[in-house]
Amino acid sequence: MSGTAETRVADLRPNLSIRFEQAGQGRPVLILHGGGGTPTVAGIARHLADIAFTILPTHPGWHGTPRPDELHSVADLARAYLLLLDHLDLSDVTVIGSSIGGWIATEMALQDEGKRISNLVLVNAVGIKVEGEEIADPFVLGPRGLAEHAFHEPDKFFIDPASLPAELQAMQRANMATMRVIAGAPFMHDPQLRARLKQITIPVLVVWGTSDRVVTTAYGQAYASAFAHSRFAPVPLAGHLPHLEQPATTFAIIDGFMQGKPE
Repeated sequence: MSGTAETRVADLRPNLSIRFEQAGQGRPVLILHGGGGTPTVAGIARHLADIAFTILPTHPGWHGTPRPDELHSVADLARAYLLLLDHLDLSDVTVIGSSIGGWIATEMALQDEGKRISNLVLVNAVGIKVEGEEIADPFVLGPRGLAEHAFHEPDKFFIDPASLPAELQAMQRANMATMRVIAGAPFMHDPQLRARLKQITIPVLVVWGTSDRVVTTAYGQAYASAFAHSRFAPVPLAGHLPHLEQPATTFAIIDGFMQGKPE
């Protein structure tokens, strides 16, 4: 992140704390990671910290953080992050979510009674049901299979978990276990979510790496069309994490949207 990132812990309820990094100044941007954790979206935070006040939290239960028993769904996570925005007294917030983070972002917008969120950026998000476009299951695919589905160039990005230190392997397993609790049944979606998205009237940008086989381009287009006001922005030569494979293209799309530039 630009300058020195500060790590903070917000105590939101007696049994609910959220650890986050903040950096930069200006309009607030909340950046929500997917199953791979904060490292997968840290580049977005670093980029935007030059022009915005960035908040990069760790979802409770990821990276060794505690997850209270009553936090066991994406809707619960969304409520927790709205409490965080209240705690920080932020308004006019852009929420950027990658993969499951995009699902959390949409749930936040649906629950945002305080109108703190002004727009959404969803990056290869999961969360809806699209007939004929099933979401690939990482628990079935295994690490190499997931890389083959997630990246345009899997050989460039795949890291064999067996090559990692034991502590990191254990943390990855714990992250996946938490994701199974949060989004495992039904798997990676809410059957009712797609029909509810028309209730979201703020602008939505749906960014999509077109080589993704975890959630296909057709899935992304269906996601975008479900909102009242959205734009679908494909990123060629990129998969599930276009901000890692094609950062310049992805950042330019996000910057233009945040600055209100026309397509």
